[in-house]
Amino acid sequence: MLLARLLIICLYLINISDETPKIKALFISPVKIPLALSANFGELRNDHFHSGIDLKTQGVIGKEIVAAASGYVYRISVAPGGFGKALYIRHPSSGYSTVYAHLDRFAPGLEEYVKTRQYEEKSFQVNLFPPRDKFHFRQGEVIAFSGNTGSSTGPHLHYEIRKSENEIPVNPLLFEFGIEDNIAPVIEMLAIYPLNSNTLINNQNRSRKIKVAGGHGNYYIPAENVIRISGPAGFGIKSYDLLNNSYNKCAPYTIELIIDSIPVYRFRMDAFAFGETRYINSHIDYETYIRERTHYQRTYILPNDKLSVYQHSVNRGIFNFKDGNTHHVEIIVTDLHNNRSVLSFNVRSGDGNPQGPARRIDSESRLMPYTLGNKFATKDVSINIPQGALYDTLYFVYRKSTGTAGMFSGIHQIHNRFTPLHRSYALSIKPDRVPSGKESKLLIIQMGDDNRRTPLNSTWENGYLHAQASTFGNFFVGIDTIPPVITASGLSQGINLSGRKEMRIRISDNFSGIKSYEPVIDGLWALFEYDQKNNVLIYKFDEERISKGTDHNLTLKVTDNRDNFSIYTCDFFW
Repeated sequence: MLLARLLIICLYLINISDETPKIKALFISPVKIPLALSANFGELRNDHFHSGIDLKTQGVIGKEIVAAASGYVYRISVAPGGFGKALYIRHPSSGYSTVYAHLDRFAPGLEEYVKTRQYEEKSFQVNLFPPRDKFHFRQGEVIAFSGNTGSSTGPHLHYEIRKSENEIPVNPLLFEFGIEDNIAPVIEMLAIYPLNSNTLINNQNRSRKIKVAGGHGNYYIPAENVIRISGPAGFGIKSYDLLNNSYNKCAPYTIELIIDSIPVYRFRMDAFAFGETRYINSHIDYETYIRERTHYQRTYILPNDKLSVYQHSVNRGIFNFKDGNTHHVEIIVTDLHNNRSVLSFNVRSGDGNPQGPARRIDSESRLMPYTLGNKFATKDVSINIPQGALYDTLYFVYRKSTGTAGMFSGIHQIHNRFTPLHRSYALSIKPDRVPSGKESKLLIIQMGDDNRRTPLNSTWENGYLHAQASTFGNFFVGIDTIPPVITASGLSQGINLSGRKEMRIRISDNFSGIKSYEPVIDGLWALFEYDQKNNVLIYKFDEERISKGTDHNLTLKVTDNRDNFSIYTCDFFW
């Protein structure tokens, strides 16, 4: 028995991949102000892991951002969402690249280059790849100014370090550039999951969550919470990490499960590929996240979870409690600065196969193996789930209920919103009725429990609406015939805007969302930046492109995703 344990431990150590850089001092801080993090690498986000670190900018925009190492600009992106304004620098001598996102503006030479290309393409949103010799910066030179653009929820710098050969983001805290941390991670809750229809956890075939006690690196289960398990089970943990000079809750670096002194599971967040980031939905307890917006990280691996951050597992981290003994369990959580917290507890194992009642399976369900592509169809709905979309075998359930006023179909319950998917599936719905000539205005709508309605990008073909859906839930056919709203507060016909630095116009759409906007001043396309999260278009007056001290005409056309449009015109003096 001892030899077997030693063999497992040796194999475990051999399989640990080492992402530690050979030179940890390759980079300096990208900001000139004291370092403080609001989010770290691998933090759990909606449908993805955080691919960098977020550096606080003292609650304001406009702080100088510098090149963390010498290199050349290989990409510049500007978008109304996502990273907003972002700069990508390659550092050939090291094999790494760095990314700086949510910027307010670029350094002057870059800013003019971007603006020129935006006018050439007649688009605020651009994705540019300058020649290698066009923009080169030495370490510490100012490259941009911090902002709050894109999907940012507050002023900060999103900073990434990537492997240049494959654009895989690596944990920036693997490098030394001034981050301090001597605070151990915090463990809040333990979750226990039955992984068999007959598994019993304290005589019940359902998951259990237990608040842990302790602190300062040592945690335990209160004595009144005796844990008895019969059958195969898995554990999960709710925990977070704190860093010096920040109250923000960050993600742990490693999570390790040890049972009876044998390593059973180990997760380490060194790096991941963007193509695998959606596996977060199998790594976490997805149902609890959807119900409570709380993250529990599993210490076992679902059958179709292919995350590369799992360094070691025995039986995918699942343990079969069937020998009648008491087993000692430890869950160890660490951060990247070697601060460590341990949750220790005992489990009383059942003896033999549990004899509890089998888990009830809906009589209308249909078995869908995770290893296959799966299809389901009735006369007015069909779904096609591609291979690799399910994380585990599914007992699929479909139901239909009567639609309400304003709906053009019944409400189709496609399984339930608590089951995650790794890939989108094809969904087709046949409307109960089609308004004459309005086929192009119909679209599939997903309805949440709070009655929130989310439109899907839909196409009409052969009497059906077709869309790609990324989650299960309730769907129906709706219609959008209402054009976007253009609100030009502060503007009026013939207004004098002398002395103004910018013009702001609010645009919004009640349903399918904004598809495009076309701004024209004096018959020529004009650069209006789109602040998507605030639904605002911003034009910064530019005397190189419009004459100062003269009359001008503005025309703005805004179109939604069902091709409804509105036009606003205004004469102004500037």
